[in-house]
Amino acid sequence: MEAYDTPMPNTFEPLVAIDDKAKSMILEVLEQEPDSERLGLVVSIAGVEGTGFKYNLAMMRVEDAAPDDLIIEHGELSLIIPPADVVNLTGATIKASTNLLQPGLVLDNPNGLSPNILGDKPPSDLSGSVVERANQVVNEVINPAIASHGGRAEIAGVEDGVAYVRFGGGCQGCGMASVTLSQGIEATLVEMVPEITKVIDATDHAGGENPYYEAAKK
Repeated sequence: MEAYDTPMPNTFEPLVAIDDKAKSMILEVLEQEPDSERLGLVVSIAGVEGTGFKYNLAMMRVEDAAPDDLIIEHGELSLIIPPADVVNLTGATIKASTNLLQPGLVLDNPNGLSPNILGDKPPSDLSGSVVERANQVVNEVINPAIASHGGRAEIAGVEDGVAYVRFGGGCQGCGMASVTLSQGIEATLVEMVPEITKVIDATDHAGGENPYYEAAKK
């Protein structure tokens, strides 16, 4: 497993930070558990709620973490981050809630659901049929952006102004695929290929290795 030490002040911020009050709250809970000195806090993304992420916080023995889990040391407290969530948790801060009606911990996360599709590099000059230009946008603009999230996309077909997109990799079966489609991919294709007015997800999301969506019961 990878270890990540909290840096000294005036250097740089850890991948996932934690404020002093939240840290004290977590340590107080851990101290009530057997083998408290061997426990760490798992911070992971559990799915999507509304337009944002929802999170899971759980205790685990640090030695039981998976080999590719990221271990962030905050003094006597260890945070355990699953590798699939590292990108979407980078820059987040665990804080104590200031809402008296909902005490506990909150995660202040600057990361949104959809990756920045357009970015700073527009594609080269588009040419060819609607399908050819749509494929060019997917290959040159969209896939490089969602690759950082472990995903990829392809054009399954275009008919009557509707582009059918098929997801693969980490986007197949992902609960955030619909947000990525509506907030990123559709907006990008409609802007760059004016003949396209709508984008539909044609992916079999129940067919992935770890599908978020379950197959419909017969």
